[in-house]
Amino acid sequence: MAVQKELDYAIEYGDPEITGGLSVFSEEFDEVYAYDGNDLGMRYTPESTEFVLWAPTAAEAQVMLYEAWDSAQGESHAMAREDRGVWRLSLPGDLAGKLYTYRVRIGTQWNEAVDPYTRAVSVNGDRGAVLDLAGTQPDRWTENKPPFVHPLDAVIYEVHIRDLTIHPSSGVQHKGTYVGACETGMEGPAGIRTGLDHIAGLGVTHVQLLPVYDYATESVDERSPLERYNWGYDPKNYNVPEGSYSLNPYDPATRIRELKTLIQTCHDRGLRVIMDVVFNHVYDGYRANLAKLVPGYYMRHKPDGSLSNGSGCGNDTAPERPMMRKLIVDSVLYWAREYRMDGFRFDLMGLLDLDTMNEVRRRLHEMDPSFVLLGEGWIMPTELAPERRADQANAVKLPGIGQFNDNLRDALKGSTFAEKEAGFAGGQSGFEQDVRRGIAGAIAYNDRIKGFALEPVQSVAYVEAHDNHTLWDKLALTNGHEDVNRRKRRHLLASAVVMTSQGMAFLHAGQEFFRTKGGDHNSYIAPDPVNWLDWERCAREQAAVSEIRQLIRLRREHPAFRMRTADEIRESLVFEQAVEGCIAFTLRNHANHDPCRDIYVVHNANPYTVTVEIPLPGVWSVLFGLGNHGPFDRLRGGKLEVHGLSSVVLGVIALEPGFYPA
Repeated sequence: MAVQKELDYAIEYGDPEITGGLSVFSEEFDEVYAYDGNDLGMRYTPESTEFVLWAPTAAEAQVMLYEAWDSAQGESHAMAREDRGVWRLSLPGDLAGKLYTYRVRIGTQWNEAVDPYTRAVSVNGDRGAVLDLAGTQPDRWTENKPPFVHPLDAVIYEVHIRDLTIHPSSGVQHKGTYVGACETGMEGPAGIRTGLDHIAGLGVTHVQLLPVYDYATESVDERSPLERYNWGYDPKNYNVPEGSYSLNPYDPATRIRELKTLIQTCHDRGLRVIMDVVFNHVYDGYRANLAKLVPGYYMRHKPDGSLSNGSGCGNDTAPERPMMRKLIVDSVLYWAREYRMDGFRFDLMGLLDLDTMNEVRRRLHEMDPSFVLLGEGWIMPTELAPERRADQANAVKLPGIGQFNDNLRDALKGSTFAEKEAGFAGGQSGFEQDVRRGIAGAIAYNDRIKGFALEPVQSVAYVEAHDNHTLWDKLALTNGHEDVNRRKRRHLLASAVVMTSQGMAFLHAGQEFFRTKGGDHNSYIAPDPVNWLDWERCAREQAAVSEIRQLIRLRREHPAFRMRTADEIRESLVFEQAVEGCIAFTLRNHANHDPCRDIYVVHNANPYTVTVEIPLPGVWSVLFGLGNHGPFDRLRGGKLEVHGLSSVVLGVIALEPGFYPA
């Protein structure tokens, strides 16, 4: 097979005699060599350790054993080749504490790499570790999880491990770490709850963790983790926790035990955990472990042989190839079983393929139908046929997987790609119909209101996330001429729309207290003061925190906001007449078994009071009033006056004919 020069690095794709003349890039290669066994990786017992590697293009393969992370010399042990390109070696004796890599000869070139299936590593993930996973369990490690029935009941809170506690006023001892995230009973400024206590107090159902798998040393060096910040979207070892959040990244077992402890702590606080996974690219498409062991196989290529780069990170992986798909499915199942994760968020999911994502969903939902799956279904260029991509255009082929509703996000706050463009919450007219699409869960509601989703579980309602401008920073760009209090009301109005929309609901950490990153729209490597959760700001904005807490409680107490099917939404959700800049709708007839017979919601993005007609008879009570205005005294003759930049939710329990006209 060809030798290709990339950068300053020669790549050999293998000897044709080894693979029977088959090119690593061909479909026939998969027919002959794809392996479906469940034994890849390292398996330890005190009596022996087995190593199993898939490397069909290798002419030779070795296990290299090391005494320490910085040992210059290793001890080589030849592996035996089996069918379908599998190499195997069993070494007798107790190898616990040893570090290992694989060394393969591809043509005339020797490559050394970490086991793609390794589950423990040394500092910076440069060598795998032999250990007994049973010894990594925390003192408390139960199978009990917070009660949870259906993905549509999820209220998701996205947070970065370091951001959560690194602020000087967090009150946490071990700031920026797994251990620090576990600390409870901490007080911040003015005695407020911080960290996990704050999140649990909001009433959300799930914490979504930005990447906690082992990511590239170039992003953060685990030997001096505080010197550099990174979100972590640079995969290095898919099945191992990141060491920069650990108190001791040199000990392979410590980071595992610490992350498990955090997951257990979340479960004990009533919070399920979603893991952000990045299978669409690796840090370096030519020097990654996968690329060294089977060059050319795991990456997607253009017709000229260069790497596909829809990710913008220099490469796209190729999950349409059976062994990349197997790695993804095996990894997700491993995190679900070993770490008891409760859901997964797929970065740039639109670059993955439909078969892979549907296999992930099928396997996880066989384990537990309440697993939450969501991803970025952006329609992006990549070297894969459009009809095979797991993106919004193919959402009807991805049942049970949520997709971030960027249409709702941009309709509420303005285009992500036009900084000065305002949206509905910013007072810009013309976005009402797009907001209605989001409220209806992005389904085909009628001929005029249509979205990408077949069912509401496929829509994730949100207005901000870790990337792009926070809502507060976007409003500073679009509405900076207004006073701060007016912008705060616009901010809360947008959050109220999210929390009263069908589909899954999603909040970015700090959204509840107007999080700012100082205008940085891509803070992935910005310093802590840009990214941290500012607990002093949280203390100042407790009124807003209370509003978001009430909205979350409203959503959780009223299943009408969480209807299960598109048919239910079409039957029970009715958009009512309202003036421009105002959206009103009813949820009727005990929608989704709601205790209220009917619910009436009004979102008024105008800066002035509007009057709307109550569309149904009954005795109405206030379920939520933005700003605690208590609008009930403005119910007169079947009409409701709604303050400017405000949201009101009314509910009716029993019908009393004649109280208000129909």
